[in-house]
Amino acid sequence: MSEAQPDPRQRVLAGTVRCAGRVGVARITVEDVAREAGVSRATVYRWFPGGRDQLIDEAITFEVGRFLTRIADAAAGAPDLANRIERALLFAHRAIEDHEVMQRVLATEPAGVLPQLHATAPLILAVVRDELTGWLEGADLRPGVDPEEAADYLARMFLSFVVNEGSWNLDEPGEVAELVRTRLLAGVVT
Repeated sequence: MSEAQPDPRQRVLAGTVRCAGRVGVARITVEDVAREAGVSRATVYRWFPGGRDQLIDEAITFEVGRFLTRIADAAAGAPDLANRIERALLFAHRAIEDHEVMQRVLATEPAGVLPQLHATAPLILAVVRDELTGWLEGADLRPGVDPEEAADYLARMFLSFVVNEGSWNLDEPGEVAELVRTRLLAGVVT
């Protein structure tokens, strides 16, 4: 059975991400993206009437969405809340470190992507918070802990560590387990 091909609009967004990795955000052109995605320039403008700026904004949102889906997939099947968060944190940290396009763009032209990431931050937080709310169902929460507030706290802490590990080595599963159990979940679950 053949793997389902992404729809043409998704091919354009993925092509935009690849172009950013190759030439940088500042040098992306609609023509390059159309060629990369195998569609006409007119088709790109039909889907993205705001042109290059809309294309870049939506490509960043698209790539963030793919990243968040991969985090949830990496955590799936974990036996409990702590293990699920550990798997997610290990995966997310490594995925950001290994994301060649993002690392290249952040190193060479952060002003080209940071404003869009900043604008997307509330959406990212909401998605992570919603996912964690589901993960908290059935968890043995400490008395008086509101599940929605706990999910918000965990989402904010999770994202802060994904972006900046601080003094923790998030490549080391033992340290991630300690961080999750002694810092992130200590005030949330019994």
